Amino acid sequence: MKNGTIHCRNSNNPGMDELRAMRVLARVVDEGGFAAAARALDLAPAVVTRLVAELEEHLGARLLNRTTRRLALTEVGADYLERVRQILADVDEAAARVAADTQEPQGLVRLLMPPAVSVHQVVKHLPRLYARWPRLRLEIDAFGPVEAGAETHDLSIVWSRDPLAGDYIARRLARTETILCAAPDYLDRRGRPQHPQELDAHDAILPPITDLQRGITFHRGSPAGDDGEAAASVLYVPRRPLLSSAHVDTNYAAALAGLGITGLPSYVIEDALMEHALERVLPQWRLFSATLWVTMPSRKHLPARTRAVLDFLVEVFGGEDRDPWLAAAGCETCDDPR
Repeated sequence: MKNGTIHCRNSNNPGMDELRAMRVLARVVDEGGFAAAARALDLAPAVVTRLVAELEEHLGARLLNRTTRRLALTEVGADYLERVRQILADVDEAAARVAADTQEPQGLVRLLMPPAVSVHQVVKHLPRLYARWPRLRLEIDAFGPVEAGAETHDLSIVWSRDPLAGDYIARRLARTETILCAAPDYLDRRGRPQHPQELDAHDAILPPITDLQRGITFHRGSPAGDDGEAAASVLYVPRRPLLSSAHVDTNYAAALAGLGITGLPSYVIEDALMEHALERVLPQWRLFSATLWVTMPSRKHLPARTRAVLDFLVEVFGGEDRDPWLAAAGCETCDDPR
């Protein structure tokens, strides 16, 4: 050993398990002694003493100062143990990843998500999840809007118009556009508007948001085609709505009943658009886009059951910066008027 650097010698015991000896050394330090480490590891005290001695011989350096009253790391031992702990953590993580890939996911996964995401999207895909992993169990909490990941849940689905910030890991599920829609029979009776200003002639179903009183900005063309010019957007000030509710599914039900035109996220109305129970209004215009993310607390060892659900959600929704629900319904935002 020179200048505090450990140089490994040729071991007198070529059969020594160096990784095992590293674990024993770490436990001796954590337990504060050889006897306590032996009890914790369920090994004979002589085995623990021998493994540490063989490790020191292999390294050519004293790692521990031993007295009858106390045990302490040498300076080089402290440096070595710090590196050993990182090695052991990496080995354990690698083993956990292999186990996650080879063991069948099982057990409970707790999810947090907005109610509309649960009702209109996640639940209808669960038969596929359970067919793939029958030993999984889910607990879904869907109390209201979810704007940030939660430490209390294994996975959270977050709806956000802005970049996410927080101490958690996030993966994109999909982009969702909020668009206008109405029942076909309502549009047959009242006509199909071609420009946002023509909405004055129609009944509206709107959430009771004060900001709407100052106007709604309509963006023309697909999000990929935004050029930031003022001509690409129109500010429309709605008149008093026929129905006002902050509850997404109430507005959805009202549109299905033919009460008027409303704005809803694409993931809510996908099935209704595909079944022609609702029709997109002003297909060359959109209100705004947001992103659905799936987040998880920052932690190294992700259980196989959680990873299975995470990967399934990304698989189902595509994981791309595009709207899969409008694409599936064949009514993506047009760059040119129809």
